[in-house]
Amino acid sequence: MELVLLQLWNAMQGIPHVRAWLAAGWMLYLLGLGVWIVLQKREPAATLSWLISLAVLPYLGFFIYYVFGPPRLTRHRARRRIRAGLPEPDPAPTPVALELRTLAKNTSGYAPTTACNTELLVDGCEKYPALLDAIARARHHVHLEYYILEPDRTGQAIVAALAERARAGVAVRLLLDAVGSSRARSGFFRPLRDAGGELAWFHPGRIWVPWRRPWVNLRTHRKLAIVDGAVGFIGGINLTDEEDPRVRPDAYRDLHLRMEGEIVRKLQDLFIDDWVYATGRREFIQELACAMPKACDGAARVQLLASGPDSPWEAIHRLHVHAIHAAESRVWLATPYFVPGEAAMMALTSSALGGLDVRLLVPKMSDSRLVTWCVRSYYDALLDAGVKVYEYGPRMLHSKALLVDDHLAIVGSANFDQRSFRLNFEASMLIDDAVFAEKLSTLLEGEIATAAPVRVDRAQPLLTRRLPEALARLLAPLL
Repeated sequence: MELVLLQLWNAMQGIPHVRAWLAAGWMLYLLGLGVWIVLQKREPAATLSWLISLAVLPYLGFFIYYVFGPPRLTRHRARRRIRAGLPEPDPAPTPVALELRTLAKNTSGYAPTTACNTELLVDGCEKYPALLDAIARARHHVHLEYYILEPDRTGQAIVAALAERARAGVAVRLLLDAVGSSRARSGFFRPLRDAGGELAWFHPGRIWVPWRRPWVNLRTHRKLAIVDGAVGFIGGINLTDEEDPRVRPDAYRDLHLRMEGEIVRKLQDLFIDDWVYATGRREFIQELACAMPKACDGAARVQLLASGPDSPWEAIHRLHVHAIHAAESRVWLATPYFVPGEAAMMALTSSALGGLDVRLLVPKMSDSRLVTWCVRSYYDALLDAGVKVYEYGPRMLHSKALLVDDHLAIVGSANFDQRSFRLNFEASMLIDDAVFAEKLSTLLEGEIATAAPVRVDRAQPLLTRRLPEALARLLAPLL
């Protein structure tokens, strides 16, 4: 091998003006990729970082950018009205929600609507029985879209329930993220496919197909379920034993929603959009439209928020920031990963400096030490502004919820970090309802009561706290 490499080197050295040709190739490489990246029109710091990386790592840098780089995804996002020709419900919002609903519609594409029943489910011990019961009652279709489905006890129970419904003639469609659910091998789903159910993968790996980008960094982080167009589930709980305290005492602490009413049609629209994008199959849509039941009338004002790298508007990010700015009395935020951008950080600190009750609940220890260090790097600025910070433990806090004043809430799959706001496909629910807000307030108040408050005068050793936190902060755009 060494002899072959030596011969190749000597042959290359014999080429006239080889150094000039290599230098010219390198310059063309930098120029071409530089134009490509600059035309993305991203933040100057991110653009310059990628340009420097490509210059320092010629050719290898291109491979890294090709696989992990963040160019925006272009995809067709036609919103399919299940009941074409019928007017959208137009619930009267509270004053704070009036501008929010318009912002949500213009950035996310979903009009405000209503829910006749919104149930807050805490942990897998409440979510999984409710989901399995809904699946068992299905008579026409079951649609699921999840980031993680593990081949453990929980995953087996879900797949078995889906297979049973498929054998009964129910249309079953299961859409999973190819990275998040990678441990569930193809054979694990054989009973479902043998029963007639359909399985699809979101952005499967295809590094070996060089002319098609693998989109390794762009994942569907959504957790959706729609049963017969009548019952919908949305939130942050994946399908895994890791989120069920009945199976594991160290299970994640998490939230989910079970919903009925007009809002289920919006969840259906979002699933259809993702299913058609992942599979190209749309022949079922007309039949599905005919099978949609009449939704019950609801009093709760709700709105679906969907965001992803296929839109430049960062809908969920904007709604969080705008809702915080609109707060009049309190802002309570629970998130497993707190890596805010400048706008979100400014909104939280401004609210606290303005005298509002601003509380942040994060895990005492995340599932990534690097993320934990990065989160803690924001504590000083938050505490100085008057934000009350609490660390939840010993279980990992995985809840993603924002409570504003006494009527407005956002619950869903999106973490309060730049990955969720910009790179992941996320789905959350904006709820303008005092009854639901009171339920969420009671829950968060109980979580905060058991969490440890972060003190301004806490110990901060240089080598074990301040330096690791500062270094982790440098990686914030990548976390």
